[in-house]
Amino acid sequence: MEKTVVELFAGVGGFRCGFNQVEFDGNKVTEKNNWNFVWANQWEPSTKTQAAFDCYTERFGEDSCICQDIGEVDKTVIPDHTVLVGGFPCQDYSVARSLSNEKGIEGKKGVLWWEIAEVLETKQPPFVLLENVDRLLRSPSTQRGRDFGIMLRTFLDNGYAVEWRVINAAEYGFPQKRRRVFIFAYHESTNYYKKMLKVPLEQIVYKKGIFAKNFQIKDTQLDKEHANISPKKYEDLIVLNNEFDLHFFNAGCMVNGEIRTYKVEPVECKNNTLLKDVLENGEIDEKYIISPEKLEKWKYLKGSKKLERKKPNGETYCYSEGAIAFPDHLDAPARTMLTSESTTNRSSHIIAVDEKKDLYRTLTPVEAERIQMFPDNWTNIESKAMTERRRYFMMGNALVVGIVERLGKYLKEIVEAED
Repeated sequence: MEKTVVELFAGVGGFRCGFNQVEFDGNKVTEKNNWNFVWANQWEPSTKTQAAFDCYTERFGEDSCICQDIGEVDKTVIPDHTVLVGGFPCQDYSVARSLSNEKGIEGKKGVLWWEIAEVLETKQPPFVLLENVDRLLRSPSTQRGRDFGIMLRTFLDNGYAVEWRVINAAEYGFPQKRRRVFIFAYHESTNYYKKMLKVPLEQIVYKKGIFAKNFQIKDTQLDKEHANISPKKYEDLIVLNNEFDLHFFNAGCMVNGEIRTYKVEPVECKNNTLLKDVLENGEIDEKYIISPEKLEKWKYLKGSKKLERKKPNGETYCYSEGAIAFPDHLDAPARTMLTSESTTNRSSHIIAVDEKKDLYRTLTPVEAERIQMFPDNWTNIESKAMTERRRYFMMGNALVVGIVERLGKYLKEIVEAED
């Protein structure tokens, strides 16, 4: 089976960097593995400029990616491929029945999942690997688990079994405390599906699945839930949308409509990559130094506080938040990096230059790239769209490349075993 990949919501190429163990010396990009990325799509609807697309094509070639609303792409023109990957936004996946009794989508934000679903239906890729924020498993707040249940049923209707795991990158030796859910699906036509069909569902999660093999967990079973989302239980997606409710834990699988979900604990790595390990050596440009005028605001934002606020109806309430380390601890992995990194914001990282002199700085763009495990200066391209502020934004939106690299190595073995 060919090692071909289609990358949706490609960003600056995190999946490709991981799968192919990309190296970059400032001029030349080297892809050490032979995954063939045959098609990619990246389009940011909220901006006129397309910084992420510019970065992807700058690094991988002008024809490596298309910049078009995925909703406007004819899915039949997407090349056949072995693996579909993508880090898609977490949005509203609810469905509703239209007046003509056809399936519709409630809310524009939900369309992105249905674009993935259309690719599954049209191209039937043997394997799928997706990444999302971990709150996907709990959304919406009014009907816990409904959105993820809809996704699982969509996979089932298209002939797939699914496994998922919430992975905190720092717990497995990577440089950031970033929690994301990874979803792996495999089609019933594959040898892998037939092989895993013989494995008890619990063993898929704890011992035999792709995540158990690469991100080891303890044998202890803290909590569990089960459900069935087959057509026998829920006639269609509309019924499931209205009735399904399940507490999804941080690990689980779905085979033939049977869901098993478990609360699991990692076997943590003893050799963690720490924040101090990703800092640049030598003198840092003064523009990253926090001025004395702004220092007090930073300290306030990082500190604990209780504030009186008003609800839309005029009712007052007390908003409180705890303190965040100031400066950040260098002997621990970085905190979760957000798109607001480097701005005067509570979530931005602060590095002590000289605490006795009250001298502090923000991260550099290269340090932000290292926290996400991209090559140095990956986003440093000649594009008006890619300002320095956008470089931080790109990394806040990206995934931890090391996680994808590890999964890609194992997936390569799975694909090669198909022959």
